[in-house]
Formats: sequence, C-alpha cells, structure tokens
Amino acid sequence: MTSTFGTVPGGGQAKGDSPRPLRYSLGPDATAMSHHPPFTPGRTRFESEMQVRPDDLDMNAHVHASKYLDYVLAARYDQMARCYGMSMEAFFELGLNWFTRTSHVEYKRPLKLGERFVVRTWIQEFAKDGVRVEFEILKRDTGKLAADGWGHFTLVNVKTGRAVPLPPEIVAKYAV
Repeated sequence: MTSTFGTVPGGGQAKGDSPRPLRYSLGPDATAMSHHPPFTPGRTRFESEMQVRPDDLDMNAHVHASKYLDYVLAARYDQMARCYGMSMEAFFELGLNWFTRTSHVEYKRPLKLGERFVVRTWIQEFAKDGVRVEFEILKRDTGKLAADGWGHFTLVNVKTGRAVPLPPEIVAKYAV
C-alpha cells in the first residue's frame, strides 16, 4: 500500500507549482523507498527511563504539556546513540540535522513530581527526506499510558537549511 507522508513546500518544482507529495511504501515486504532496504514499520521499539523534575511541573502540580515533547526528544537523543549506533553528533559531523515538521501528543494521565516513567519510541514510516516517529510515555510503576503521539522529522543540510534525501546508509542503521 502506498500513501502520502507529507509534502515539501515548493518541492523543487517551478514557481507556482503545488507542493510535491512524499511517498512511502507500507507493508511487511515493502521497501521504504526503492533504494532502501526492506523495512517493517514499527518493528523495533526502544525505551528510555526518566523521572519528573520540579521544573517540569505546571501550576496544576503535574507535568506541563510542553515537557512531554522534551521527554520524547531526550529519549530519541539517547536511543540514537545507544540503540541505533548513530548519535546526533554523527549527524552533525555529516553536516545534517533533524527538523521537527509536525508533532502530536495525546495526554491520557498526568505525571507528577518524582514519578518515574518510560519513553518508548519507534520509527513507523520512512519518507524520502524524513521519518515518522511514534511514541508512548508509560508510568513505570503501573505500566499505564500517560501520553502517546507521533512526530514527523525532516533531515536537513545544516549549511543550506534545506531538506535532503535520507542516505541509504542512514536508513540501513535506523531500519531495525
């Protein structure tokens, strides 16, 4: 099954053309892009454990909504090096960085001061120039879902600030 992942404004077409849709293939035997290795979306999930700090709280004495995305980004930073074997620093050395295109969080249960929790993430989809990362934030003691959601992240050239296609060697590292 092929679906639209998102669009790139301008998309490299002539001025005035509509944005170009990015395409991905989805399915157990599908490839993310024709030049990428076979990939089963959402197959491998990685976890990072964290604890709520005093500065994470809002005036309702639970974690402020904005902190959940901070937790996800901190978990991805940890997991990129520890689980995928390619750290953010390795991307910087290649002149690349990730830009958050879209993020979405659904809040289920509040996290409170001192509470320990697990951030579980996985790459659900590859696109020509980015990935869709899905996540769950679980209360460690009960395993109950505190929040879940997803983010679209675009790979960009640091010098130009423009999106670049995912190199096959990066997809190979992250398609686990």
